[in-house]
Amino acid sequence: MISEMNFFERIIYILQNYGISYLKGAGTTLLIALVSTAIGCVIGFAVGIVQTIPVDKKRDGIGKRFLLGLVKVILKAYVEIFRGTPMIVQAVFIYFGLSQMCNIQLGMWQAAFLVVSINTGAYMAESVRGGIISVDPGQMEGAKAIGMTHVQAMLKVILPQAFRNIIPQIGNNFIINIKDTSVLSVISIVDLFFVHKSVAGALYTYFESATIVMCIYLTMTLVSSRLLALWERKLDGDDNYELVDVMDIGNQMRVSGRGRA
Repeated sequence: MISEMNFFERIIYILQNYGISYLKGAGTTLLIALVSTAIGCVIGFAVGIVQTIPVDKKRDGIGKRFLLGLVKVILKAYVEIFRGTPMIVQAVFIYFGLSQMCNIQLGMWQAAFLVVSINTGAYMAESVRGGIISVDPGQMEGAKAIGMTHVQAMLKVILPQAFRNIIPQIGNNFIINIKDTSVLSVISIVDLFFVHKSVAGALYTYFESATIVMCIYLTMTLVSSRLLALWERKLDGDDNYELVDVMDIGNQMRVSGRGRA
């Protein structure tokens, strides 16, 4: 019967019979992308901060320098490995390989969140490192000059500025994850792409199903891009700022001082 329909009739037929399945698959895709991007940002910030810790040969002992150097080498290897290999290979390796090599049994959901999170973390680590480096070194010197430790300066001075600089990259990673979760169908995650394969295989409507899925992916990415742009604009604050007259402030302080006296 479906073979006798035209292109648009087949699309309507698919939506009527499998529309709920597509929506559930899209929900799964968004859930994995959102949670994994958040976890990946935490991983990326941690790795990026460690990579930018300075080493002072005069102040730091040999043991501390060796330990920090070793940690940086390990983190660098993590970043290079997960940036240099496809996510679909990582999913297969973690889901199937860990059970055979290390006898670690992961559920498909655990493996899905783990794969996307550590992959995102590897990309975010370089973004965070670049964001920290982009902040004027004088900011750190000024913070230390008023008595802040390195940790305090990072938390209160450097990271807030670096965070604003890397917000576009966070948004990019989220949008990329919406699309790249399609590879998780290899470990049987029922996301949007998995639903597409199931429907297309059952009805032999590959082009029609792909058209529906493409429109859903495009809608999710466009809406996400718009929301992220609004978030950036919110963080930027108002375009116009009221100028304050320093002389008026001084006069107000003198008047206030007389009143208390």
